[in-house]
Amino acid sequence: MSTRPQIVCQYLEKMSHDILHKYPDLIRKYIHGRHGIYALYHHDRLYYVGLATNLRARLKQHLRDSHGGKWDRFSVYLTIESRQIKELESLVLRIVSPKGNKATGRFVKSENLSQKLKRDIRQSKQHETDELFGVRKTHRQAKPKVAVGKRIRLANLIGQALPLRAVFKKKQYHARVRKTDGRIRFDGRIYPSPSSAGKAVTGFPCDGWKFWKYERAPGDWIPINHLRK
Repeated sequence: MSTRPQIVCQYLEKMSHDILHKYPDLIRKYIHGRHGIYALYHHDRLYYVGLATNLRARLKQHLRDSHGGKWDRFSVYLTIESRQIKELESLVLRIVSPKGNKATGRFVKSENLSQKLKRDIRQSKQHETDELFGVRKTHRQAKPKVAVGKRIRLANLIGQALPLRAVFKKKQYHARVRKTDGRIRFDGRIYPSPSSAGKAVTGFPCDGWKFWKYERAPGDWIPINHLRK
């Protein structure tokens, strides 16, 4: 049995809009009161993308409003939960930019990496130029090297303060990696390693590298063990 996260549970693709008139009872049976993403097409070309908490009502509305007569086929993708559909709609709009949509999709919480990429490119080019002309930057601090066979510390991997969180018995706990020495501050106390801080939460030994998570990107919390890969 698959354990992959599921968003879409049922769908209809590129149905003629005549079905809404000829078989309303059947369409009601399938999509009345259901939420999800829908797409309108004109001669197989995508015209409009939207979301709705009542797909049947929204489709009937688009037969009469300003979009009426501009589409002849539709697709509906019924979702299990309604929390993700706004983000999913925004993603689709930003990728395909349908003709009928005036608004650009917005993400609830995300980071645009373009500015960071520009900065990193400038730094990379400067480093290449320094290498070509034999310029040494003595003020740059080298990243600490991790000795083979010795315990890997968070200070060796990140060199900065880092918020952590973990969930144990349905309760969320927060901690912080100290910038100075990579130790973990939790509940007012300092712990030498992620595992010792994890044990303070659970009451028994645990692998703190898998127990604690950090925010790799806005909303994307992953185990700190990924820092070692």
